[in-house]
Parts: sequence; structure tokens; C-alpha cells
Amino acid sequence: MKEKLRRRKSTRRQSRYASLLIVAAVVLVCIFSVMRVSKLNAKSKELTATEKDLSKKIELAYKEKEELAALEAYMKTPKYIEDVAKDKLGLVYPDEIVIKPAQQ
Repeated sequence: MKEKLRRRKSTRRQSRYASLLIVAAVVLVCIFSVMRVSKLNAKSKELTATEKDLSKKIELAYKEKEELAALEAYMKTPKYIEDVAKDKLGLVYPDEIVIKPAQQ
């Protein structure tokens, strides 16, 4: 009978220790999970901000592309050639009179 009591006490102690270890393991897993979730949330916010920034840059790049396409089309016209000849080279048509403002 004493042997049965000793066995019961030892199994109770073992089951208590096992229960404590299981509880401690579950608590640690929960803590690490919460920490990981908070890190992932912070990373998600950072990536969202980066995505918005890159979307704005893409939009600006498309606008710049359109402006450059318009400038390229303008540069292929005779009007552009005429403007460059007048502004940079100082050329004029034979029947034109150039009036320059007086410099002070």
C-alpha cells in the first residue's frame, strides 16, 4: 500500500512538472508569435508606404514620357527648325526686319 502511495505521489509530481513545462512552452510560443506578428505588421506598413512612393514615381515617369513624346513630335516639325534657326543662329527670312530692344 505504501508503494502505491509513493507511485501516486511520484506520478503526481511528474505530471505537475510536465504540466508546468507544457504551460511554459505554450506561453513562450504565444510570446514569440505576438512578437513575430508585430514585426510583420511594421514591415507591412513600411512596404505599403514604399508601394505608394513607387506608384507616384511611376505616374511621374509616365507623365515625363508623354512630355518627351510631345517634344519629340514638335522637334520633327518645320516650326521647331525655324525657331532654332532664329533663336540660336540668328537667321531671318529675307523680307523680315529684326528690331532689337535698346540695351541700357
